[in-house]
Amino acid sequence: MAERSTAAVDVADNSGDEPLTAKAEQTTADGVASTGETGEQNTTDTDAENGNTASGSERTTAPELHSGHKLARRYRLEECVTRLDGFSSWRAVDEKLRRAVGVHVLPADHARARAVLAAARSAALLGDPRFVQVLDAVEENDLVYVVHEWLPDATELTALLAAGTLEAHDAYQMVSQISHAMAAAHREGLSHLRLTPSAVLRTSTGQWRIRGLAVNAALRGIVSPTPQRTDTEAIGALLYASLTQRWPYPDDAHGLHGLPKGVGLIAPDQVRAGVHRGLAELAMRALVNEGATASRQEPPCTTPDDLVEAVGAMPRVRPPEPLFTAPPDYQRTGYHPGSYGRPRGGAGATVPVPPPPLQSRTGRALKWTVSALLITALGLGSWQLADALMEQGKGAEPRDTETVTTNKKNAEKKPKPLSVQGAAEYYPDGNPQRAQDVGLTHDGNAATHWRTYTFKDGPPLAPYKQGVGIVYDLGSEKSLASATVELNYGGDRTTASLYAAGSLSSSAPLSSMKKLAAASTTGRELKVNVEKPAKTRYVLLWLTELPYATGEQYRESGYKQAITDVKFTG
Repeated sequence: MAERSTAAVDVADNSGDEPLTAKAEQTTADGVASTGETGEQNTTDTDAENGNTASGSERTTAPELHSGHKLARRYRLEECVTRLDGFSSWRAVDEKLRRAVGVHVLPADHARARAVLAAARSAALLGDPRFVQVLDAVEENDLVYVVHEWLPDATELTALLAAGTLEAHDAYQMVSQISHAMAAAHREGLSHLRLTPSAVLRTSTGQWRIRGLAVNAALRGIVSPTPQRTDTEAIGALLYASLTQRWPYPDDAHGLHGLPKGVGLIAPDQVRAGVHRGLAELAMRALVNEGATASRQEPPCTTPDDLVEAVGAMPRVRPPEPLFTAPPDYQRTGYHPGSYGRPRGGAGATVPVPPPPLQSRTGRALKWTVSALLITALGLGSWQLADALMEQGKGAEPRDTETVTTNKKNAEKKPKPLSVQGAAEYYPDGNPQRAQDVGLTHDGNAATHWRTYTFKDGPPLAPYKQGVGIVYDLGSEKSLASATVELNYGGDRTTASLYAAGSLSSSAPLSSMKKLAAASTTGRELKVNVEKPAKTRYVLLWLTELPYATGEQYRESGYKQAITDVKFTG
């Protein structure tokens, strides 16, 4: 499990701990009667059943860890994301594979430690790419820790809903992919039980992924006698929130307002105008136990397989048509076709015939004048050519007039600064350095910087990592002549290249870009000059060699670099 690949995300979700399942005083498909209280989830916290309250003597405190702490001499903790209920969640770095990961840590004597290990190992065996993968689950040195993927380009559904409702096509894709994933998990005997908006992620390619399968519930001691019903209703709540930007229960949760108290569960198309009718009915079928729609024409969906079947029976929701930009209005000119060369008179008007060209007295004088000037120019040109050949044979120095002309041209080519309109970290291998800090490299403040991780080998990063870099947006296509990079560390050595990129994409292959120039330095300023200025809007600054630097607070010694300021000229 420890060698399983790439990116990682899973952080403990402590938002919206209120229940999901809306009860309706009826036995569910799992055969367990509901309580009749809307908003009370049919799940149980095992610690509460065992009497382990927060003030009880059996409650285990979270291990005292800090940034820079290493687990198994491999996973370096970087940032604590959550500290809750005796466990903590961290963003960390796998120094062996040089990639970001997420880690849950709790004491080995924690009441839920055994359940967490079992859940993590079961989830790791599933191996479904629609779920955020478990990479490692270990008990060591009185600690239990679970290592997960880290997906730097993924966005939580919570953040998407904070900006507004989803398009009908996006909501359709979400419910379809999540339903299929959960149906596959339940066929393997795995359930989620904590399927909230923060557990659902959309990647940059539009794929939907689920994190915390089995593990999130185990960390909190949540169990359910009807796991399929619980997860199905949770999917219905996600779809309801995606269509209305409201949580389908009276209490506010996950950054969303709940429904007005006392009105019960109302259909999405009654909450917000313009909601897709088929998706609204699907949400109600997953949420309401005794019926799906106001007219109850369809049976309720009580398992993820039921939901998959219902989604498959729906007409496919097409993506929205791209916006069409109308061309500018046609600008009429003063020219009227057919009028040139026509006589102004009637049909019988006579047209005067012009005289032959240059046959008048003035024309003849003009011809002689032009001929004399041509003869003079030819003579002067021949004399200057002969003089230049003689001077070249003598190895004569350039004349003063040539020097003045050259200086004038050089003055006209004085470089002009190019402003940066935006930037994004470039990491085609899926493992970023500090993607959130790239703006600090063009803010004009020398006290702020974007930095790389610390590497054990160098200066070349290859073969473990081809390089690290940032793509800059110049706002429009401009002629690029050079780049000046202010660095935080000197030493042997920093090497960087400039590439003309096609966009701010973090995953476009390097082979699709045009290399413009490269340079190295042992100092704290790197100047990269483009031999032939090239026109581009997006510029990739690609670092392939980093100097060795000594350790600092919370940072160890190794090969690393930090960029404080980047300036481009054209």
